[in-house]
Amino acid sequence: MGDLLLVRHGETEWSRSGQHTSWTDLPLTPHGEEQAKSLVPLFAGRSCALVLTSPLQRAIRTAELAGLTGAVVDPDLHEWNYGAYEGVKTVDIHRTRPDWYLWNDGVPPGPDGHTGESPDEVGERADRVLAHAAKALDEGDVVLVAHSHFLRVLTARRLGLPASDGRLFRLDTATVSRLSLEHGRPVLAEWNAKP
Repeated sequence: MGDLLLVRHGETEWSRSGQHTSWTDLPLTPHGEEQAKSLVPLFAGRSCALVLTSPLQRAIRTAELAGLTGAVVDPDLHEWNYGAYEGVKTVDIHRTRPDWYLWNDGVPPGPDGHTGESPDEVGERADRVLAHAAKALDEGDVVLVAHSHFLRVLTARRLGLPASDGRLFRLDTATVSRLSLEHGRPVLAEWNAKP
């Protein structure tokens, strides 16, 4: 049985500034590209049964630069849809909603069909990704290259927690985290690893 390896994409302009970024398809910054390249040693010599990536360029490019070959795009790995809060910083949201907390409140609908998602809706997508990955885990490690909030929700769901408990797992850019098994039960084996 393999491990589930979670890779958050490298830095973008908005991850650096703290702006919520879901559907806005930003490229990696030059620093983000260097971060992604630095992950190569973490995957050198590791055989992966499956590599899945978000459809957004920041995740796809991170996978490429980290040396992960044969990645398959999975639309369910898309970042949390932030609706009306796309491109907005938490500090700015708190000016009008001082008690707002993403993990409890979700987001209001945004423009052009970007309706936003609740924690439970993100959790449903995470459950689908986990079901997809489960088939390949019998053959070896599965790598998921995606986004902070989505991977945090996925971690909570893998550990049997509600989606909103993703709030417990801060995830830095260009890091690798490992979910494994102990006595047949999912555990957090490594978090925010860097070379």
